[in-house]
Amino acid sequence: MELAHSLLLNEEAYNQLGEFQKAEFIFEWLQFLEKLLPVTSRADIRENQKKLVEQLTSLLNNSPGPPTRRLLAKNLAVLYSTGDTFSVYQTIDKCNELIRSKDDSPSYLPTKLAAVVCLGYLYKKLGRILGNSFTDTVGNVLKAMKNAESQGRYEIMLSLQNILNGLGAAAVPCHRDIYKAARSCLTDRSMAVRCAAAKCLLELQNEAIFMWSTDLDSVVTLCFKSFEGSNYDVRLAVSKLLGTILARALTSKQITASTKHNFRRVSLEDVMELLGTGFLRGSCGFLRASGDMLKGTSSVSRDVRVGVTQAYVVFVSTLGAQWLERNFSAFLSHILDLVSQSHPKAVQSAMDAIGCRRCVSFILRATVGGLLGEKAQIAAAKEICQAIWKLKKVVDAAISDGNLETKINTTDVTASQHVLVCALQELGSLIHGLGTTAAPLLQDSGTGVLEAVISVIVHPSISVRLTAAWCLRCIAVALPSHVSLLLDRCIERLSALKSCPEAVTGYSFAVAALLGAVKHCPLGIPHGKGKVIMTVAEDLLCSASQNSRISLQRMQAGWLLIAALMTLGPAVVQHHLPRILLLWKCIFPSSPKDLETEKTRGDAFTWQVTLEGRAGALCAIKSFVSHCAGLLTDEVVQRLLPPLPSAVDLLTQLSSIYKSYGNSLKTPSTVYRQKLYELLAVLPPKAYEGDFSAILKELVTDLTVTDSQIDASAFLLPSLCHENDLLLLGPLLQETDHRFIEEQLLLGNSIAGGSLEYDPYSIYEKFAKGDSVPKPLPPALSVISAAGRLFGVMFSHITESHRLQVLEQLLNSIKQTKGSRQQIVQLHVVSAFSTSLKHLANCKGSLGSEEVRRSALMLVMGALESNNPLLRCAAAECLARLAQVVSDSAFTAGLAQVSFDKLKSARDVVSRTGHSLALGCLYRYLGGISSTQHLNACVGILYTLSQDSTSPDVQAWALHSLSLIVDLAGPLYHVHVEPTLSLVLMLLLSVPPAYAEVHQSLGRCLNALITTLGPELQGSSTAVSALRTSCLLGCAVMQDNPDCLVQAQAISCLQQLHMFAPRHVNLSNLVSCLCMNLCSSYLLLRRAVVACLRQLVQREAAEVSEYAVALVKESKEDFTPDVNIREIGLEGALLGLLDKELDPRLCQDIKETLTHMLTSMAVEKLSFWLKLCKDVLAASADFNTVASIDTTQEEETAKGDDVSVLTSDSDDRFHPFRNPRWSTRVFAAECVCKIISQCENAGSAHFDITLAQERKQRDSRDDFLVLHLADLVRMAFMAATDHSDQLRLSGLQVLQIIVRKFAAVPEPEFPGHVILEQYQANVGAALRPAFAPETPPDVTAKACQVCSAWIASGVVSDLNDLRRVHQLLVSSLLKVQAGKEAQNEQYNESTSTMEVLAVLKAWAEVYIVAIEKQKNQCDTHKHSLKIVNSSEESYRDVTFSASGLLDLVQADLGTLSKLWLAALQDFALLTLPPEYASQLPAEGGTFYTAETIENARPHYYSSWALILYATALWLTSTGFIVVDPDEGVTNLSRPVTPTTMCQDSSTRPLVKSPEDVNTDRFHLILGISVEFLCSPGSDAAMENIIACLHALQALFDVPWPRSKIGGDQELGVELLNVLHRLILTRESPDIQLAALEVVRLILFAAQEHVKEKRRSAEVDDGAAEKETLPEFGEGKDTGGLVPGKSLVFATLELCVCILVRQLPQLNPKLTCSPAVPPGKHLLLSEDGSRLVAAALVILSDVPAICSPEGSVSVLPTILYLIIGVLKETAVKLRDGQLPLTVAASLQALKGLLSSPMARAEKSQNAWTDLLRSALVTVLDCWDQVDGLLQELDEISLLTAITVFVMSTSPEVTTVECLQKRCIEKFKTTLDSKDPLVQCKCYQLLHSIFQHPNKTVSYPYIHSLAPSIVGKLQETEKAKPENAAELQVIQEGIKVVTALTAAAEEQHRAHLVACFLPILISFLLDENALVSATISAKNLHEFALQTLMQIGPQYSSVFKKLMASSPTMKARLESAIKGNQESIKVKTTKHAKNPGKSSSIQLKTNFL
Repeated sequence: MELAHSLLLNEEAYNQLGEFQKAEFIFEWLQFLEKLLPVTSRADIRENQKKLVEQLTSLLNNSPGPPTRRLLAKNLAVLYSTGDTFSVYQTIDKCNELIRSKDDSPSYLPTKLAAVVCLGYLYKKLGRILGNSFTDTVGNVLKAMKNAESQGRYEIMLSLQNILNGLGAAAVPCHRDIYKAARSCLTDRSMAVRCAAAKCLLELQNEAIFMWSTDLDSVVTLCFKSFEGSNYDVRLAVSKLLGTILARALTSKQITASTKHNFRRVSLEDVMELLGTGFLRGSCGFLRASGDMLKGTSSVSRDVRVGVTQAYVVFVSTLGAQWLERNFSAFLSHILDLVSQSHPKAVQSAMDAIGCRRCVSFILRATVGGLLGEKAQIAAAKEICQAIWKLKKVVDAAISDGNLETKINTTDVTASQHVLVCALQELGSLIHGLGTTAAPLLQDSGTGVLEAVISVIVHPSISVRLTAAWCLRCIAVALPSHVSLLLDRCIERLSALKSCPEAVTGYSFAVAALLGAVKHCPLGIPHGKGKVIMTVAEDLLCSASQNSRISLQRMQAGWLLIAALMTLGPAVVQHHLPRILLLWKCIFPSSPKDLETEKTRGDAFTWQVTLEGRAGALCAIKSFVSHCAGLLTDEVVQRLLPPLPSAVDLLTQLSSIYKSYGNSLKTPSTVYRQKLYELLAVLPPKAYEGDFSAILKELVTDLTVTDSQIDASAFLLPSLCHENDLLLLGPLLQETDHRFIEEQLLLGNSIAGGSLEYDPYSIYEKFAKGDSVPKPLPPALSVISAAGRLFGVMFSHITESHRLQVLEQLLNSIKQTKGSRQQIVQLHVVSAFSTSLKHLANCKGSLGSEEVRRSALMLVMGALESNNPLLRCAAAECLARLAQVVSDSAFTAGLAQVSFDKLKSARDVVSRTGHSLALGCLYRYLGGISSTQHLNACVGILYTLSQDSTSPDVQAWALHSLSLIVDLAGPLYHVHVEPTLSLVLMLLLSVPPAYAEVHQSLGRCLNALITTLGPELQGSSTAVSALRTSCLLGCAVMQDNPDCLVQAQAISCLQQLHMFAPRHVNLSNLVSCLCMNLCSSYLLLRRAVVACLRQLVQREAAEVSEYAVALVKESKEDFTPDVNIREIGLEGALLGLLDKELDPRLCQDIKETLTHMLTSMAVEKLSFWLKLCKDVLAASADFNTVASIDTTQEEETAKGDDVSVLTSDSDDRFHPFRNPRWSTRVFAAECVCKIISQCENAGSAHFDITLAQERKQRDSRDDFLVLHLADLVRMAFMAATDHSDQLRLSGLQVLQIIVRKFAAVPEPEFPGHVILEQYQANVGAALRPAFAPETPPDVTAKACQVCSAWIASGVVSDLNDLRRVHQLLVSSLLKVQAGKEAQNEQYNESTSTMEVLAVLKAWAEVYIVAIEKQKNQCDTHKHSLKIVNSSEESYRDVTFSASGLLDLVQADLGTLSKLWLAALQDFALLTLPPEYASQLPAEGGTFYTAETIENARPHYYSSWALILYATALWLTSTGFIVVDPDEGVTNLSRPVTPTTMCQDSSTRPLVKSPEDVNTDRFHLILGISVEFLCSPGSDAAMENIIACLHALQALFDVPWPRSKIGGDQELGVELLNVLHRLILTRESPDIQLAALEVVRLILFAAQEHVKEKRRSAEVDDGAAEKETLPEFGEGKDTGGLVPGKSLVFATLELCVCILVRQLPQLNPKLTCSPAVPPGKHLLLSEDGSRLVAAALVILSDVPAICSPEGSVSVLPTILYLIIGVLKETAVKLRDGQLPLTVAASLQALKGLLSSPMARAEKSQNAWTDLLRSALVTVLDCWDQVDGLLQELDEISLLTAITVFVMSTSPEVTTVECLQKRCIEKFKTTLDSKDPLVQCKCYQLLHSIFQHPNKTVSYPYIHSLAPSIVGKLQETEKAKPENAAELQVIQEGIKVVTALTAAAEEQHRAHLVACFLPILISFLLDENALVSATISAKNLHEFALQTLMQIGPQYSSVFKKLMASSPTMKARLESAIKGNQESIKVKTTKHAKNPGKSSSIQLKTNFL
């Protein structure tokens, strides 16, 4: 294929190829040429033009296939347009010549067609350059059309379209001729030709004025004719034509002179009249009312009506949204008029009426719902309301008019019904779509929406009553705050109008619909409503028999209410279950005898009532089983069963009852059957085993009943076919935007589809799609589908013999019928049997013996050759399921063989399609029949069938089947891949485009082949690259196909290829193709586009985005006018699409695509993304002009400005997004949150304004989030103050994130302030509306979180500013205090729980922050007292803010603390395991009611942790000694709210002592914490765990709780075990550190306890002997520790766990293993070091809680761990700092060594031994390190030795051998080359030399002092070079000074005499001082100061020495003088500071 990539055709290579390869080669060359020509220079083209033209025109004669001819034509056109045009006329003549040719043979046809196509493209590209040649060409083409076949007509129409496009106005002379030709084609028998003609006429109307002026009527009639017998594509094309022409006629201004005299201005009325005629009368013309029309027999064909419906939508869409807004009332009245009584024909039969209503609804939905923005939709809703009011008046007048003419009036009443149904449906859908944005509409009393809807609930027509109920349901879902009020209102009317039949049904429908809405409203309804409804229902059922006039309605209403009540779920239903079961039991006769007496007694009416009632009862129980599965215990099931046998008995008697009482019982008995079947299908089959045979008999009768004339295949079968197979059956079964109206064309003429009035019980069910009205089918159909489902369930449970009998019965009944009836019976039977096979396969059952199989096979085979394609499809699936259930390879092979034989012999389309699909389906269920012969046979046969060009159907089915086999045969198929690919390509290149179904099947084959090849496609071998090229070629052919579904296939193939071989797919081409089709009118194509984009942006978001923008900039003709990619990029285009799209799956995909793009690009294109979100959100600001803001007087000015800023600039400029829907705005707000989190991951500059500004200056392309803070706040504000509650929640979420992330960003221009401070007015204004009384609780709860975040963030330091937001929280707190009495009646009780807990949690957060700030303050206060120069000002300011914040809370703390405790008590009760349910208080807790316990739980779970922490802090701050002054001591722990807590008042002691109250509170907090920490779920939030641990820390911070835990060892151990487990399961260092802090406090508590016991024992036994003192502490006198009981053991376990996890080398088991390399030091992370340090602190405290013996048993472990840490982490750091772990281990060592146990007499000896061993271990550390010396830190080890020397009793370290080794170490270290080490060594010796015990210090002095002095003497010669060396000398001097002081009198003089000369040698004379280095100068000053200190102390020696050495004296004097002079200079400079100089002077005159 590479050879094809050249400018000229490589003829040499071409001629060597075979026939088929030639076609491929040519296509590849043409494709390459198409890309090459536009980028080749004009000169090159001219050079080769002659040859190229020759090659291209010669190809015309090679009979090119459809794709090839199109490419060929395009290339020729481009060639002429870029090269010279002089030879173009020859080419045109040649084409005309080919067209004129008389050769009519099929082989010549492709050449003719190619010529036609070439002409089209040449004129399209070159247009007017071609002068007048076009008249001949057009004439020639039109002539050719007269005897062309369908392909020719198709191509000619498309060519004419191209010619018109190219010539524009110049083509006027031919317009009429073309118009005539296209007219005939518009009603052609080939659908493809009709589509082409519609496209041609659409092009023509651009210039041919007559089409929309003089000939308008005839064009319209023609379009109506074209709709007759059309398919979906034709309806789409022709409706586009019709709608566009009418829109053009309406808007056209220019009228040429010639047409002036006969041109009439077309008004909107005229256009509507034209369309209306088509809708109502079809295509029979306007005036010719033919005879049958007068007789009233003809009905408009459905396809015309559906076509006209689509034309209406096109018409309005073309005129646009603004036109619709202006003309809405005229449009609405016309549309509604279509179903009014003024056109009785349209609605004469129920079927027609339903069809017309659907069409009208569709028009309204597509225009009002699809085009208008929210503002305009609200206006439209008002108009619709007006229409409802008008009709209501008509009805009222008719009803109240009591004249004789009432008969006429009733028709009037029913006449209005269809209009009302349509109006109510649209109103419901509108409000449903608007959501809470519709709130202003409902509050507008002028419109009276609710009044209007409720007023028609009592309409005489049942369908109006039902639709009004449904409309209420929509309102309730959209505005959850209305559910409760509407329910109350309807129940009240229902009770008041109990005796009016319409009111009873109408209001019961309304209540049922509203109950159905509750599950869509997360806030629910008050629990008590269930009780009210149950009472009303019971009342209706009981009073049904009192008044025969309304007994039927009451019966129905009662059961309907009960059935709807079930949807509220188990929590509500369980309270009413006994009464419901009783009613259920009573409605059926209790014995067969009673049933007999019933039969004898009743009449038609009583039977009707009885059947209705029983059907209702069955429905209620079914509803119970489906919605309350949780209550179906065995006991309840047992109570459900008794009435069933009698229900089944009645079923068997129905036919006889029906015979006796005639037709009036037909519907009730059918409904009864249906409801019984539906109930039985959901019950376990065991429940009705006894009735199996009776039920099956009835089922068989129902399935085979012959009088049913309805072909219900479109309802029964699709669910039984595989969704991929349905694609074979054309677009009607696929999802399209017009599915809603197209559905009715699927069905026979006898049925138009479902409608609500067929089954009122569906009004409370959950429907598939969000806002579409439920559409139950007529009972006659529903009963069959119910029977089929039940048959499926039962068949798998009956015995084999019974199965055989049933199957034979079914077969017989099929045989006995003929013709269409037979087909209907067959259809029912197959659907039922297929369902049963599904069940058998699911439960892995077997079918049974040979006979059963045979019967089953006969049944299926019969259907496989049925005329109905849907039935064939279902039968093929059924056959495969049969093979799956039998699962016997011989049987399967037999089935396949039957199909093989049939396919070889049969010639008819039916059996060939059926059996070929069967072969594919067999593979689907048997996972590839693993025999190659079988596969080869299948593939061979399907190859042959797929090339049968006589029947496109056979080709399509065979190829589809082949695609299944390719997909499912797995690796076995590899041998066939190449031939299959060649076959697919050949067909793609040769099958005419009109056969779209064949191309779609080819697309599926190609897709399957690509999947089979998979990642192999990346390979580079020739074979693979040939396969890859073929795949790409196939995709290219499909991309060019005119059929949208084939294009969708092409896109998904390319998507697969991109996944497997991304380098080989041309991304820019693919992206441009995707952008072109982004707004296609085909849903499936849009879905494919977005699915592909979603995959592409996961890898290459930036590239995709760039290509899209580049494409728009390049493309000359502006494609896709709907999407403005140029300005808002692909992202903006997708957002716009998301706003218009109604398909939920597509919307989900768009959101995911945008999210992927955002995550990969938001940081780079930050401004762009923020602008996008801002544009979407700002569009809402026009609409709500910011929610009302009530400002208090003092902030009037500040606040007013902000508001104006926020609203002003959004109105005037044009938005890229016109009025986006609220759901889009919510998505935009979510995007803002995602952008912030992306920036957070990207780097700190996004949250640091100084850094951001610096980097922005460096590179202006950089962009940082913090620079857009104003926009972020503005977006959050706009969203938070919107009308839509969802958007408010999102806005508050954004605000909360902004506050959290930006709270700490400082404002560089005003130091001490933060950047967010300037936005406080906006934050306040955004929060205030959320606390208004009418705000829903979830918004208020969210706002509370934001308030607490804002207050806690510390952004605002000024209390007055903070008060605004604080006030909001205070107001909420007042609401909480009002308690349950003041609860909101609108929502479920659990919502008030949510709100209360949100408020308490918010206060808790604020309190916690206030306390933390206060703590930090105290620390900084202590700190700042040390640092003298901290500015007073700032310090005072800080304290004020923290204590101020605390003051704010303090005022309400009394109330809060009680509420917090109450909430915690509730929480504690709710966390009890289910078995303690009986102990819960009957009336519920403080903040939840017993009934809503389940709904309340999640709210407690989300807020308990912070409340717990706050309560613990409060109890700590009061030190647990709090007595409430208001209540005396009586009700200490009673919360504010009226309900008492857990105990019953009678058992409660009247007064609790404070001790008891405190103990209760202590156990409450401890209990909740332990319960949670024992097993925090894997999803438990980190914050909760941390808050819980902090609460425990706070608790143990005060003495009283410590005494509780210290005194209760078991409790302590349990707590430690819980913490140990937590540390094991949670890796987070924060959690582990917090846990260790709690451990430390527990240990501290135990220490206090032990001390206290020891102290009291000493006090008590003061007189007694010391020896008899009992041992306190663990380990008593034996030293044994019991695991599980011992606190010490638990602590050690926990510390070891932490240490070993950080330092695995500490584990002796591990150290021996090769996993840990010995002696390698680890550098721990900072967190790791902190953890180790914390664990060591705890370890050193352990001995304090042991008895002396106990301490001896734990000491080795502790020493091992401490020294181990020291050894493992003692690594040198650069700056000489000690690592944190080393410092901690030294500290711990010191704490341990100075433990009193080391000196206690019982343990002293053991301790001494152990400590010596420990010292040896430390000393051994040096020796272990072989070759690793450089790493080891001598300083740390020396410090450890020093700690031993200094902290233990002398006998430990004075043992000679140890002492010697220690001194040795010091010696070596003193000689170290590293000044830092020397320096530290001096410091350590300094402390040892000063040890008070001489036995300790003297040996060191004797050994080491001489070398120190020697070192100092050496320094005279080598002066210090740098600061480090200087410090060494200074430390040396200090040591010697200390030695001098410590020496005994007689030696001191000698020492001083040695020391002074050294010091004096460091002094410099004046000259040297000037030139000396800084180090030398500093040394000089230090020596001088030391001399001045020592001189006076040892003055005698000093004087002697001075006298003896004059040089020294001179040196010293000059130094002192120099010093004084420099001081003088300084004093003159700093006259302010006399103190220092004088003090020095005093010191100098001691000579």
